[in-house]
Amino acid sequence: MYGQRIKELRIERGFSQTQLAKELNTTQRTISKYELEQLDLNTPTLIALCKLFNVTADYLLGLTDNY
Repeated sequence: MYGQRIKELRIERGFSQTQLAKELNTTQRTISKYELEQLDLNTPTLIALCKLFNVTADYLLGLTDNY
């Protein structure tokens, strides 16, 4: 669920995978793996994504549909 949410939020905010990677100080490949759920989110990345997209961790992880 988190992969789809990251992708949706990224597109809604107008980020490419490369741009999001720069914001998170990582690589485009890592962003792709998060979106495909081939790589689990670590806590610092989860926090950074929540702050960047202004959403809760529960939303990003699919525990709720409310931001």
